[in-house]
Amino acid sequence: MNNYITADQAAAKWGISIRRVQVLCGEGRVPGAAKHGNVWFIPETATKPLPLKSGKKEEKNLRVLSLFSGCGGMDLGFEGGFKVRSKSVNTKVHPTWKIKKCENGWTQLPMTRFKTVFANDIRADAKTTWTNYFSKCGISPTTYCLDSIIDLVKLHRENAINIFPKDVDVVTGGFPCQDFSIAGKRLGFNSNKSHVGTARTDDVPSIESRGQLYMWMRDVISLVKPKIFIAENVKGLANLEDVKEIIEQDFAEACDGGYIVVPARVLHAADYGVPQNRERIIFYGFKRTALTPEALVALTSVRIPAEYDPYPIHTHKYTSDAIGEELLSFVTVKEYFADLEEPNKSNDISQQKFSRAKYMGKHCQGQSEVNLDGIGPTIRAEHHGNIEYRRLSTEHGGKYSDELSNGEPERRLSIRECARIQTFPDDYDFIIPAKDNEKAVSASNAYKLIGNAVPPLLAFNIAMRLEENWGKYFI
Repeated sequence: MNNYITADQAAAKWGISIRRVQVLCGEGRVPGAAKHGNVWFIPETATKPLPLKSGKKEEKNLRVLSLFSGCGGMDLGFEGGFKVRSKSVNTKVHPTWKIKKCENGWTQLPMTRFKTVFANDIRADAKTTWTNYFSKCGISPTTYCLDSIIDLVKLHRENAINIFPKDVDVVTGGFPCQDFSIAGKRLGFNSNKSHVGTARTDDVPSIESRGQLYMWMRDVISLVKPKIFIAENVKGLANLEDVKEIIEQDFAEACDGGYIVVPARVLHAADYGVPQNRERIIFYGFKRTALTPEALVALTSVRIPAEYDPYPIHTHKYTSDAIGEELLSFVTVKEYFADLEEPNKSNDISQQKFSRAKYMGKHCQGQSEVNLDGIGPTIRAEHHGNIEYRRLSTEHGGKYSDELSNGEPERRLSIRECARIQTFPDDYDFIIPAKDNEKAVSASNAYKLIGNAVPPLLAFNIAMRLEENWGKYFI
């Protein structure tokens, strides 16, 4: 974990005034600096920002408040700066992305303008995973708040305490999806779970049930008034009666109707270089009073002009029927597993760990073998030990005879393999022992955290589309 110093200590260390340190922090030019009350806390390892080049104004960082953050897939995508396989990046579609080619077929994505200033979830192991990674990036562990969104909103209202940061530009949130998922009971608004994930003790569904937590996300939006919000959920929501339209209408009522909510759209992760069969519905809401006159007209049009469309452009061919050489072929599982060693040979504890659940027969979920030449299965949060197989035995219909003949055993996907299918980088740890009063992360919980996450590469495409259009949208 990072140690922190105050503005006066940084001023003495850098040979500048305290006020200048405060200004630099306020401009977002000191990575990891966080303000608590009226005091700036600065990572001890932070260096004095270099002067801006003459005649060039540095773009201001955009402050992101993250809700239902989990282990940080959406947050990582919005921050950028992580590695993906080179075949996942299409420089023909995005020639201006400042990528850096690395060794062995990897590419470093650029950092974005977005900076996470608040994150939240009810899972202690999610916080452990999140803070373990982002503290290495200069983001204070105190950024992550381990509380229910309902309790936070109530505390903010009842005690007039500023629970949430000020000057927020973006709110993101993947509100709980279990009640809308095809894999679950699809109870939707009638969820039998409370807002903290336990069974409800009452018989009547309420706004505090898990299926209606997006309403509390709307309340946070009304409190912090961001320029834009982005909400995410499973594809199944779009097919559950008129749930999508109800949620769009409810979100539009934030700040007494102060937001334009454009029609939600389902995105397939494989269309953006993610080697996974994963579809998610995305909601966008724009603050009316923050929009340019041109953007206001465009976003309220029956057909939004292409240049104002907030949804990211496809980079790969999977569901897309676009014709031309611009789109790349979808990225395979084999590409993401190319340099992974078998668990018994790996030094990565996340690669060493995999479910030992026995083969139950093809009639059960999760008993199939991953197709290395295709995209991977949807990594599920509620797998209950039946995560798909990396390799089946010949007896169970395994197709990788070369591997089997070399003595490789039947086994399920490892934690690291699931993380790679989701496009988490290898320096994102998922098996973490308990320390500093933080909850340990077990292999079983790691599967759930990874399965609950937004693929970071998909989130990066969403973030970059928004960053590229920011000046077009907002005053």
